[in-house]
Order: sequence, then C-alpha cells, then structure tokens
Amino acid sequence: MYKKKHIWNQPKKLAVQTGKYLVLAAIMLFLLFPVYWMLVTSLKTNNESYRVVPTFWPEVINFEGYKTLISDGKFLIYYKNNLIVSAAAALVICFISIFAGYALSRFHFKWNKWLLATFSFSQMMPVISRLISLYTILQKLNLIDTHIGLVLAISATQVPFTVSLMASFFDGIPVELEDAAHIDGCGRIHTLFKIVMPLVVPGILAVGIYSFLMTWDDYLHAITLIRSSDLWTLSQGLKFTYLGEVSDWQLINSASTLGTIPMLIIFFIFQKYMVKGLVAGAVKG
Repeated sequence: MYKKKHIWNQPKKLAVQTGKYLVLAAIMLFLLFPVYWMLVTSLKTNNESYRVVPTFWPEVINFEGYKTLISDGKFLIYYKNNLIVSAAAALVICFISIFAGYALSRFHFKWNKWLLATFSFSQMMPVISRLISLYTILQKLNLIDTHIGLVLAISATQVPFTVSLMASFFDGIPVELEDAAHIDGCGRIHTLFKIVMPLVVPGILAVGIYSFLMTWDDYLHAITLIRSSDLWTLSQGLKFTYLGEVSDWQLINSASTLGTIPMLIIFFIFQKYMVKGLVAGAVKG
C-alpha cells in the first residue's frame, strides 16, 4: 500500500517542481526583457525603432550608435565623472561606516537604540525631502556645482543604512578576540585594523559595492547640485544631451547599454558579498 502511494506521489511532485520552474522562468523573462529590448534597440536604426509594429531582432545589425558615442567626447566625460563620483562616494562611505559601525557595535550606551531608530527613520524618508536641506548646507560651504559636494550629499543619504550594515558584521565578531588582543598590549585602533577588519572584509566589500552601484545610478542629487556641463554625471548628461522632443533611440539605448556594463560586471563578480551583506543587515537583532 505504501509503495503504491509513493509511486502515485512521484508524478505529482514532478508536476509541482515543473510548475515552479516554469513560474521562475516566466518571472526571469519578465525582468530581463527590458534589458534585452535596450540591447536590441541599440543595434537597430531609428527608422526601424519607430515602426508601429516592433521587431524583436534587428533586420540589419547597426553599431552606429556605439561609434557615435565613442567618438563623442561628451559621453566619455560623463562616463569619467560617473566613475570618479561613484568611486569617491564608495571610499567615503566605507571609511565612515567602518568607524561608526564599530562604535555602534562595541560601545553600548543609553542612546544606542534611539540612534538605530534614527537611522531606520532616515531610510524611510524620500531622497527628495532632504535635497533642500542638503542644497542649503552645501551652498553655505561653497560646494554647489562640485564633485566634492555631490559625493558628500550622496554619502549623507547612504550612510545610515551602511553604518547599520557594518554594525551587524561587527556584532558577528566575538569580543573575546579583542580582549585577548588588549591583554597582549594592542590598542583599540590597532585591534580594529589588525584583528577585526580582516574578519569583516565581506562586509566592507558589501558596503563598497552597494555604495558604488547606488551612486552610479544616482540622478536626483546630480541634477540638483551640478550645473556645469563638464561636471555632469552619466544620467544627467544623457538627460540633457541626448533626450529631446525627437529622441535618437539608437543613441540613447547604446549609451544606456554602455552605462549598464560596469554595474553588471561588479554585481556578477561580487554578488555573493552583496547577498551576504543584505542578509546580515536583515537579521540584525
């Protein structure tokens, strides 16, 4: 009787598993289709892109959009500015998050919970609600229309989350290791850099990658704080240079494809650190 029941359940389990894979495949196709359409459109001529009945593959593969962008000095300037701002913001955020996260994890005082609550509350506020205050502060410091001001503004937006994330990584390191180092004569700073930091490298990478990716895709801060065209970042440059009443869709999608490449490379190489970092931040007690 048991054997018959087991044989009967096998087709049922196979059908359930097949259904799960089909659902996952449908979701994946739905999410990846915009990326596919962007890539395909970058290889079409504008005449083909503006047709009423769309084509799902170019009739003739055309690389004119990429050639135009590479030969256009403006696009390369925007690309360089984006790299500089993203890398600088990632370094600043990592530096602040390491020290602030360590202090939040190791030094327990009566305001800890209120500080964490403030960080959580700041993450719930929309970015646009803070732009007026950031603009006023940076204007008083004469940092409007500078990459330094843009980096500081972006860092202020991301630091609450990254500090909480780094604190969760430091919480996973036993305090006994630091106590042993103190007994051997190590100071607090020496212990942090020589003992603790090598153990939280995945957390540092997670914070750095998250900061880089979020800054790379930033638009609101850049369009609010940067005015000079030679300082525009990629998203701002694409908006003001290539978008208009009659858009060159091949050029725009070519630029979008080239702008997506660094994010894809970084994400696929370091995705395990991103997942580990987000999970660590999610389960923090």
